[in-house]
Parts: sequence; structure tokens; C-alpha cells
Amino acid sequence: MLTLACDTVWFTLALCGVCGIALWEFYRMVLDDSRFVEQVIATLGGVTFLAVSCYWPSYAQHVLTVFFLVFSLIFLARYQDLFRVVLELGLVVVGWLYVPLLMSYFAALHGLEHGHLWVLLVLMMTMVCDSCAYFVGTAIGRHRLYPMISPKKSIEGAVGGFCGSILSAVVVIPWLIPDASVASAVVVGAVVGVFGQLGDLFESMVKRSAEIKDSGSLFPGHGGMLDRLDSLLFAFPCVYFCLLW
Repeated sequence: MLTLACDTVWFTLALCGVCGIALWEFYRMVLDDSRFVEQVIATLGGVTFLAVSCYWPSYAQHVLTVFFLVFSLIFLARYQDLFRVVLELGLVVVGWLYVPLLMSYFAALHGLEHGHLWVLLVLMMTMVCDSCAYFVGTAIGRHRLYPMISPKKSIEGAVGGFCGSILSAVVVIPWLIPDASVASAVVVGAVVGVFGQLGDLFESMVKRSAEIKDSGSLFPGHGGMLDRLDSLLFAFPCVYFCLLW
């Protein structure tokens, strides 16, 4: 309901809080505990980058440049292991690109015409996609989709999620947004059905690399904040580009 009740300014403020939790989980996954100071500063830097990207986008590049220079000096002074230092610095930058940069499109989409409805619709389509993928995969899933990354996901489940996303888009989008055609609803539903699942697989790859099951324990039985955002991080930017096109 937040997307309907808040304007873009307050919506973005809420995003910054969510971003901070998700980015902290990411750095806890990929950086050693000995890099606690770097985890804290990188998380604060990512949230700052998101806020500036949303409120003052012309300064976003400058903020990212400053934080990169800061971390270059931090790792120069605290390199610990010369054979890992470039990898660790790269992981800090990947975190900024993965979480705050992609989350900035949540606010960008919210700021478009009917933006609050589009945000709600993307959330709805993503949930339908996940649910359909789960139930279809559980019922008839026989062929593994990507066993090295996510052993439980099946091709049948992925197709079910894709079809569920399109069907929900065709049913709901023209009803909530009369200006939208059925063809545009199909396109948006297909975009969410594809890229939402790719976002899920990407986070699974990160967790598999870190040898953990969940990004956190914020939601008992459902993992952390990043586990709840994984599909949305890929879906929102792609829907935004789709609507601009």
C-alpha cells in the first residue's frame, strides 16, 4: 500500500531504508567478517548513492566517483591480502550497481504518469510469476532449469511463471490503466516474467558463490530482504525502459 499512499519523495525515502538492509546483507555475504568497517561504509555509500540518484540525479555520478576514490584509499591502506584486494574492491562496486542503482528505477517508475499503479502492478505480476512457477514446478516440473545455480527450479515452472505473469498483466493492467492496450500489457507481463526470474537466478548465483542458503533472516522462513527483492531488482528497470519505449 506504500506505493499508493506516498508521493515519490516519501516513497524514495522508504526505498533508502530497504536498500540499506539489502545492501548490508549483500556485503555480509560476499565480504569477510574482517571487512566489517568496509561493509558499513559501503552500505552507507550505497544508500547515499540511491538518495542522490533519485533526488538529484545530475550529482549521482559525482557521488559514485567520490566513494570509489574513498574505497580505493581504504583498500590501499587496509589491503590485508594482496591477492584478494582487487576482488574485494570489485565486490564493493558490484554491490552499488546491483542494489542501489537498480533500486533507483523503483523511484523512477513511481515518478512516471500512473507510476504508483505501475509499481503496484510490477509487484503483483512478480508475485503471480513466483507463485505460478512454484505450483507448476511442484506439480509437473521434470526438467531442471539451471541445476548448478538453483537445483529446485524447473523449465516447466519457469514457463508457468512466465505465462502467469502475462495473464495477470492482461487481466489487470487495462482495468487499472485504461490508456494501456492489451498488446502493451502482454509486453510488460512478458518482461516481468522473463527478467523477474533472471533476477531470482542471479541472486541464487551470488548465494551459491557465498555458500549460503538465504541472504539473511529478516523474514523467518523466507530469508532476508535481498531474497524478497531479487526478482524486482531486474524487473523494475526493464519495465521502466519498456514504458519509455
